[in-house]
Amino acid sequence: MTASERREAILSYLHSSDSPVSASSLAARLSVSRQIIVGDIALLRAAGHEIEATPRGYVLPRGGSGMRRTVACVHSVGDTARELYAIVDNGCTAIDVVVEHPIYGQIVGQLQLRSRYDVDRFVEKLEGAPPLSALTGGIHLHTIECPDEEAYRRVLAALRREGFLLEEQA
Repeated sequence: MTASERREAILSYLHSSDSPVSASSLAARLSVSRQIIVGDIALLRAAGHEIEATPRGYVLPRGGSGMRRTVACVHSVGDTARELYAIVDNGCTAIDVVVEHPIYGQIVGQLQLRSRYDVDRFVEKLEGAPPLSALTGGIHLHTIECPDEEAYRRVLAALRREGFLLEEQA
């Protein structure tokens, strides 16, 4: 298989997958090293393909099956799972997390969390490294994708009940 054919195969795997595909998984399927896959992904991105890296692997943007909104949140590291459950339990997807760093500016971490299972896998990985919100005293943004306005309102209500929604003080 040529390098070009391998990159086409990577795109094919990503198009056909409903969940993130890890570099290790692609490497095993294509009989190359993980580093070759990482390089191929970089070349595919440079060629204009939108490929997102999540904590669980690579995904192609799904073109939005709903509406996207941004919510501002604040909480301790220990409350990360509860915050993300409030999003996914109400039918929405946590697309990313965004923090404003004093030196680097905006830092975005891709999440693509759609279920409690996804949240649990993400939180397990936090045992080895703090979340981005640890850089900003717990203040961060999430882009969330919701199927409709009602689901978005449910998420806001759940985050407000938990005390995680950062709102303007009167």
